[in-house]
Order: sequence, then structure tokens, then C-alpha cells
Amino acid sequence: MELLKNKIKQDGVAVNEHILKVDSFINHQIEPMLMQEMGKDIAEHFKEKGITKVATIESSGIAPALMTAVSLEVPLIILKKQPSKILNQDLYQTVVTSFTKETNYELTLSKKYISAEDHVLIVDDFLANGEAATAALRLLRMSHATIAGIAVLIEKSFQPGHQKLASQGIEVYALAQIAEMAQDYVKFKD
Repeated sequence: MELLKNKIKQDGVAVNEHILKVDSFINHQIEPMLMQEMGKDIAEHFKEKGITKVATIESSGIAPALMTAVSLEVPLIILKKQPSKILNQDLYQTVVTSFTKETNYELTLSKKYISAEDHVLIVDDFLANGEAATAALRLLRMSHATIAGIAVLIEKSFQPGHQKLASQGIEVYALAQIAEMAQDYVKFKD
């Protein structure tokens, strides 16, 4: 998506070969019109897949996932990074390792909002090593829901996430694919 690539070129900050800061328009500050366009693009790509729900991991994935859910006219479910103090018996849970934060955390999904009848599209901001997406898949599979695919705003194609998901038969759709990065340098995949 050229709109996103241009925004990354203009306002993104490549800190090093692994970290791309997009906090001025995706993470800390959100540009609603950009999110709306990205949500429409993702929805258009998956519109014939019979999606019943969109899922995302809190918190940076919420805005693009919500815009996608609006465009698809389906509910959004949010996978939480902290277990609920009141819903502990009604949760699917798994552990995820965060590449960015270099920590492990527990990812949870309320059983109340997912079922075997659901066909789910996962939407997130980044795809790098694929750990978060793999954990989201594990949770959704615990519920016996089926997976329509995974959509991400930015894929770091030089990291193994795409390959890891594709090898499981999961369709991965990325709005911007980065082939390589270095400090103050981003090269997009053609």
C-alpha cells in the first residue's frame, strides 16, 4: 500500500536493523484517516473469505483491526496481554515471547466471544518473528475457530515470521513489506 509506505518514508524512524518506530502515526499517536484506509484495504483483500470476527492483540493492533472490522461489518475481539482477575476460568491462555520487549507474557482470549463457528481474521501492526501471531493462532485453535488469514500493516520480510506462518498454511497479507533496514534506512520489498 503506497499510502503506508510513503508515511513510513516521511515519518517512520529506523533505529537500527530491527526497530522501526512508527509511534507518530500507528502506536502512540494514531492517524484515523490512515487507519481507515488501511482497514478498508485489508477488508477488501479478505472480503470473500466469510470472516465472522476480526481478532487482534492489544494494544497497537486495535486501531487497524477495528477499522478492518468496521469495513467487514463484523465484531472485533481483543486478545489480552494480562489475565483477567475475574474471568480466569473462562479464558483460553498461552504464553508468548515478545521480540520487541524481550519478555514473556500470557495472552488470553475470553471463551465467551469465540466459538467453533467463527472464521477469524487476525490483524496486527507488525510481523517480525511471528511469535505473537503464532500465539494468537494457538488461542483461536483452542476454541476450534478457523483462521481466514493474518493481515499486518508492516512486515519485516527479512525476519522469519512470514515463512513460519505460511508453512502452517496461513495466508499472510502485509500492507508494507520491508526487505532490509539499518539506522535511518528502510528498503521496501518490491
